[in-house]
Amino acid sequence: MTGTASGARVAAPLTWRVGRLVERRVETATAQTLVLEVPGWPGHLPGQHVDVRLTAPDGYQAARSYSLAGPAEGERIALTVQKVPDGEVSPYLTDVWATGDPVEVRGPVGGWFVWRPEEKAPVLLVAGGSGIVPLMAMLRARRAAGNRAAFRLVYSVRTPDDVIYAEELRRRARDDHGLDVAYVWTRAAPEGWRGEPHRIGLADLNTHGWPPDLEPLCYVCGPTGFVETAADLLVGLGHQSRRIRTERFGPTG
Repeated sequence: MTGTASGARVAAPLTWRVGRLVERRVETATAQTLVLEVPGWPGHLPGQHVDVRLTAPDGYQAARSYSLAGPAEGERIALTVQKVPDGEVSPYLTDVWATGDPVEVRGPVGGWFVWRPEEKAPVLLVAGGSGIVPLMAMLRARRAAGNRAAFRLVYSVRTPDDVIYAEELRRRARDDHGLDVAYVWTRAAPEGWRGEPHRIGLADLNTHGWPPDLEPLCYVCGPTGFVETAADLLVGLGHQSRRIRTERFGPTG
């Protein structure tokens, strides 16, 4: 992996660094954005992730991967963590971890599911649930770089209360020139919404995505089943598989 959204290098060997919590933002009832200060952070590209490792007093260790939620701000990085009730790591990060407490971080990780701010091709982002996190990093990097590539986001989410970054997405859809945002509600739609809740389908991507002849870059992120379905739909619409990049996670991702 070479290059970054901010010009910092990302090719340094992966090593565990100690990060400390400096800010916490509540996104939904179950998701929080955690801002860490990580001395020596080498920079990263939107779409990359980090490994976070906790060590118990008895030496037991547990590690999970979390997507980076935006461009680095010096040595500060942001992770948005969805709490998994029976998880080993996310409940600690969302409920116990206090400002100033340390945690081990390794990264950035990943070289395929990335977007580079010098790209000019149109982009289609397809998110399922907390799969919005690395895609929001791309939206934030686009704005920070002054990139004018046309972006479309299709966000599949259970209910309006489950939308991560809800206010920011409303603001970006209004203010970020060249960005369109569409939602697919799977359990409950907002009042006045036309149509019924449903899982993402061919019509959603055909209506809100890009025509395949424009050769957009497509990024799909979410639970495994969602990602496989959305990627198959895109291929069915005529998109080239080599231009569809996917990132998936399991129950404890």
